[in-house]
Amino acid sequence: MIRVLDHSEAGDFFRRRASRLGEAERVVAPIFEAVRSRGDAAVLEYARQFDGFTGDRLAVPAEDCQAALEGLAPGFRSAVEAAARNICDYAQSQLPREQFVEHADGRRLGQIVRPLDSMGAYIPAGRYPLPSTLLMTAIPAQAAGVRTIAVACPRPSPEILGVAAYLRVPLVFRMGGAQAIAAFAFGTETVPKVDRIVGPGNVYVAAAKKLIAGETGIDFVAGPTEIVIIAAEAEPVLVAADMLAQAEHDTEASAILLTTSRQLAEAVAAEIESQLATLPTAPVGRQAIAGNSAIVLVDSLEQAVELSNQLAPEHLALYERSLLPAIRHAGSVFLGPSSPEAAGDYCSGPNHVLPTSGAARLRGGLSAADFVKVISVQDLTPEALTTLAPSITTLARAEGLEAHARSVEVRLRG
Repeated sequence: MIRVLDHSEAGDFFRRRASRLGEAERVVAPIFEAVRSRGDAAVLEYARQFDGFTGDRLAVPAEDCQAALEGLAPGFRSAVEAAARNICDYAQSQLPREQFVEHADGRRLGQIVRPLDSMGAYIPAGRYPLPSTLLMTAIPAQAAGVRTIAVACPRPSPEILGVAAYLRVPLVFRMGGAQAIAAFAFGTETVPKVDRIVGPGNVYVAAAKKLIAGETGIDFVAGPTEIVIIAAEAEPVLVAADMLAQAEHDTEASAILLTTSRQLAEAVAAEIESQLATLPTAPVGRQAIAGNSAIVLVDSLEQAVELSNQLAPEHLALYERSLLPAIRHAGSVFLGPSSPEAAGDYCSGPNHVLPTSGAARLRGGLSAADFVKVISVQDLTPEALTTLAPSITTLARAEGLEAHARSVEVRLRG
């Protein structure tokens, strides 16, 4: 049964559980060294040890992916096509634009946008294979113009392989865990070294991404998935369904309802139990509901918003659209009763690779902008440099950088 708390009792519950990353980092470190020094041989050893891999090469043959594509159920393929269109459209809308501005004093200033050369997408395949994560990671990179897109998955399902072929992603590797992150970070005989590694994973994948962040770009270090729902009035059946949709991901998942209504709180608690009785994933969902989830009674919706901003949740569902201007921190926001979090997980368009464990204070979800560089450009006329020279040389000499000052003055002589 889910706990129902007064906001005055919720402080201890909201404090983040102690991270397991420290322990995981100690496990990951020797894996990194092995992959760095022995390449494919080390990755294959760990794949056999941790993932039950029995093959002799990491790369999945292109013909296997093509065969999987041809074997996809028509309904599944249609769903993939619809999701891909929406994800691509939204990703393209996120890209920064090249621009230049001509200033009256002779400065022509602007920016150019260039894609990363390569990226690696980690696609989990533990309790549930996630072809949707392949869509969410590869399509934004394609929209950005990334040339080399590689995929790592420890046990790719036919659906994952078929989606890879549909997206024309040629580099798919049967590898997972920290060894996959290390292979992307350092490169091996068959796995390319990439500029950015993205995608969710277990605690060892998270620890590996944290350790490698200084050498290779990452999206973020992700923890267990989470949702916060704020509602004063709502259909209990809808709220309970959204909470269970989050809870079924993982026994460590968290679903929290913040409400001013005790009647709604009690109705949602009862509805959760009713829906769990027929839910195939109830063994997982029940643990997440009992261990990590809560309904919190608040004095006002403003108080609910403030609690949510403190949590900076991965997913935030607002049944009152008027609350959106007060939201400062969230990975992704779902407005109104017709916007379930599951729509964002699959095909409404925005990305489902989102920051967790409070990281939404620092950034939003994965986007096409993560795969490009915005490079500033400046073009000065001689007149513009003459106008700027006194300020440049004064500031340079104040910092003791004489060569900086002289590099300007030499252009003004004669």
